[in-house]
Amino acid sequence: MARAIAEFLGTLILVLFGCGAAVLGGDHVGQLGIALAFGFAIVALAYGLGPISGGHVNPAVSLGMFIAGRMTLPDMLVYWVAQCLGALAGAGILAVIAGSTEHLGQNGWGPGYLGGFSLTAAATFEVVMTALFVAVILGATRPEAAPGTAGLAIGLTLAAIHIVGIQVTGVSVNPARSLGPAVLAGGQAISQLWLFIVAPLVGGILGALPFRMNLLAIAPPAPAGERVDTSRP
Repeated sequence: MARAIAEFLGTLILVLFGCGAAVLGGDHVGQLGIALAFGFAIVALAYGLGPISGGHVNPAVSLGMFIAGRMTLPDMLVYWVAQCLGALAGAGILAVIAGSTEHLGQNGWGPGYLGGFSLTAAATFEVVMTALFVAVILGATRPEAAPGTAGLAIGLTLAAIHIVGIQVTGVSVNPARSLGPAVLAGGQAISQLWLFIVAPLVGGILGALPFRMNLLAIAPPAPAGERVDTSRP
């Protein structure tokens, strides 16, 4: 129960802080400020709630953990429910503060949405960036990684993804983050929501496969005095 509550609160905070920067900060903070808000939120969650639940706050990350063999299917499903409910709660709080459900930082693509990028561009961005994001998370949280640095690495990666892609889709890489604002905003956000569920989940699988297949396994150090053969792959 504690892990589910942590995922609920964490996703609530991510949506409230990240989307809140876009909705309430807007032109005052700019694209960089919005990107940093998402990144800083993840850093805070990683260190504050990570010890309880791992701080996934993202169904694509939980799916990646499952594919990599670090999570059971029942636990993943519980996380998914908690994350989606947390995103809805965060979007609801933001709507109350903003006084409207029209603009809640919902994701999208096409004419009239930010940079007006195509569906192909939006889908490519979401799949590729989610795959890279999940790969960074899995790499930064494995036992061989430098202790205490995972949260910073993950948060900076998410901030960089937002700097690159806010004009493309508003950046999802997280089905729950997209679900919360879209459900309350309705209209086009709902009609385009499918992409921000499917593409990040596909990206999560792709990002986790190298870890599932041990393609990124770190070889143990060679015994002292033994020459390592680097001529073979």
